[in-house]
Amino acid sequence: MTGLRVTGLSVAYGRTEALRGIDLVVPEGQVVSLIGANGAGKTTAMRALSGLIRPRAGRIEFEGTDIAGWRPHRIAAAGLRQVPEGRQIFSELTVAENLTLGAWTLNDRAETTRRRDGVLARFPRLAERAGQQAGSLSGGEQQMLALGRALMGAPKLLLLDEPSMGLAPLLVEEIFAIVAALKAEGTTILLVEQNASAALDVADYAYVLETGRIVLEGPAADVVNNPKVVAAYLGG
Repeated sequence: MTGLRVTGLSVAYGRTEALRGIDLVVPEGQVVSLIGANGAGKTTAMRALSGLIRPRAGRIEFEGTDIAGWRPHRIAAAGLRQVPEGRQIFSELTVAENLTLGAWTLNDRAETTRRRDGVLARFPRLAERAGQQAGSLSGGEQQMLALGRALMGAPKLLLLDEPSMGLAPLLVEEIFAIVAALKAEGTTILLVEQNASAALDVADYAYVLETGRIVLEGPAADVVNNPKVVAAYLGG
């Protein structure tokens, strides 16, 4: 299949089970949201998908190939790019240098420049600060930079891990407007987010993760109206 299919994915830290045989599917061209409380295992799932943690069991099929156990650089080169929790930009490098690093798989300088120009056109504030050290950016600008860096790799699947974390409400709206624009362009996205309302608003399909297990799934429009989800995550 195109897109991503995860089957029976289990991850453990020593004797502690962080993921307990989860299944999920991210079809090509859709936005799928994975919501849950702190400690539910959301970031662990993202780290396993991007190769930063080796699964104990399960399959991670990306475009029909099982990539479970692949090294992170090989997964990224295959087209699966992550925007990590906490942004993790290179603070001593400039905005432009951070973006260029996102295209590390390219050997074509002209194509790298074309992609960087496209990212800067999408994020005008980054264009204004292209020569500025990334560490001097605001939190929202750093999140845009982390997202732009991932887009430099022309991802087939974009993993967004808590993109709204630590941002003021207006900046959260701006980040999710960008996610909605990417969705409209056909970008395939797996979105991990504690802000369940914003995540469900932009998603096509959603999974609810609790203590390492998927406890609920369905079209986002149905999940957002589920009484248990409303009570636990939407302030109902």
